Amino acid sequence: MNNENTRYSDKDLAEFKEIILKKIAYAEEDLALLQSTFKNDSNNGTDDTAPTFKAFEEGSETMSKEANVQLAIRQEKFIRDLKNALLRIENKTYGVCRVTGKLIQKERLKLVPHATLSIEAKKRQ
Repeated sequence: MNNENTRYSDKDLAEFKEIILKKIAYAEEDLALLQSTFKNDSNNGTDDTAPTFKAFEEGSETMSKEANVQLAIRQEKFIRDLKNALLRIENKTYGVCRVTGKLIQKERLKLVPHATLSIEAKKRQ
């Protein structure tokens, strides 16, 4: 099974892990920001300091809250996918297409580190 075509080397896996950990950190920061926007009261001291924000808020407070909730849900799923990718790194199955069983291209994994499908398999969907 230690054939180079069936899995990425430990060096590659370490590199991907680094990328994923950074993405998780950024994603968790974004999520915290999103959550604070819809968990806080609409009046959180922005009255005088941010007139543009205030105008936006009055325009469609409910819409923006719903949009933020949707973004937060998407962000939570993204973080979950990234954490699952870390598990695949741990058990050395990371980067293997779950349909073809072939390695997913490095370029694709660098852009979409939580990918579980090769481009080939994705096109078939």
